[in-house]
Amino acid sequence: MVATSNVTEIVFLGFSQNRHVQRVISVIFLLMYTAIVVGNGLIVVTIMASRGLTSPMYFFLSYLSFVEICYSSVTAPKLILDSFIERTILSLKGCITQIFFLHFFGGTEIFLLTVMAYDRYVAICKPLHYTVFMNRRVCGLLVGAAWGGGLLHSAGQTFLIFQLPVCGPKVLDHYFCDVHPVLKLACSDTFLTGMLIIANGGSISVISFMVLLASYVVILHSLRSQTSEGRRKALSTCASHITVVGLFFIPCSFVYMRPCVTLPADKTVAVFYTVVTPLLNPIIYSFRNTEVKNAMRRLMGRKVVWEEK
Repeated sequence: MVATSNVTEIVFLGFSQNRHVQRVISVIFLLMYTAIVVGNGLIVVTIMASRGLTSPMYFFLSYLSFVEICYSSVTAPKLILDSFIERTILSLKGCITQIFFLHFFGGTEIFLLTVMAYDRYVAICKPLHYTVFMNRRVCGLLVGAAWGGGLLHSAGQTFLIFQLPVCGPKVLDHYFCDVHPVLKLACSDTFLTGMLIIANGGSISVISFMVLLASYVVILHSLRSQTSEGRRKALSTCASHITVVGLFFIPCSFVYMRPCVTLPADKTVAVFYTVVTPLLNPIIYSFRNTEVKNAMRRLMGRKVVWEEK
C-alpha cells in the first residue's frame, strides 16, 4: 500500500487558471485526440483487413498504432473531461494507476520502435535471410517482448512511487500524474528514489537509442551497394521511422533523463510525446506509404460496395 499519507486526492493546475483558456485548450485536445483514435485506428483496421500488408513491417506498425491510441488515452480524455465539468481532481490511487499505464504504454512504444529498427536492419542488410529471421513466430516473440519490457519498466517506476509517504501539498502544476511531479508531494527524502527512477527510465532510453543508432549506421553503410531505386525506397522508410523516433525520444529524454526536478516547460514538452507524436504517426509513417494508401482505398471501396448492396 501507499505509505501513510494525509493526501487522498490530487488537484491539477492544468495549462491555465483561466477557465475560458482551459476550455479552448481542451477543445484543441479533443480534436487532436479524435484524430489520433481515427487515424491510428484506421491503420490497425487496414493492416488487419488487407491481405497485401502481411510483411513484418506492417505487423509491427499495427501494434505501434494500437499502442499510440492507448498511450494518448491515459492522459487526454481526463484533461478534456475535467475542463468541461470544472473538476480537475484525481484520487491518489487513480494517480498511481495513471503513472502505471503511462509508463507501461510509453515503455512498450520505445521497445516497439527499437524492434522496428531491427526489422529494417534485417530487411535491408540481410534480405536473403529476412523470411527466416523475421518469421511469424519471431515477430510474435518480439512484440511480446516489447509488451513485457514495458510492463517491467512500468512496474519498477510505479513501485518506487507507491512506497512514498505523500504529505502534500496536493496540487500538481501539470495536467496528468507522472513520477517527477509526484515526487514533490512526498514528505521523505526522495534522492535515492529519484536516482532509481532516472536509472530505470534512462537505461531503457540509452540502450534503445544505442540499438537504434547502431542499426541505422549499419543500414546507411550497406545502402552504398544498393541500386538507386532500392536506396530511395529504403531511405524513405528509414526516414519515416527516424522522424517518429525523434519526435518521441527527444521530448522523453528532456523529461526523464535529468535530475528529478520539474520545470515550467515540462507540460508543453509532455504534449509532444503524449499527443503530438501519436497524432503525427499516421501521417509520417503510414499515409506517405503507397501500399498503405492503396490498401485504405480498397478497404473504403469494399465498404461502399457493401453499403450499396
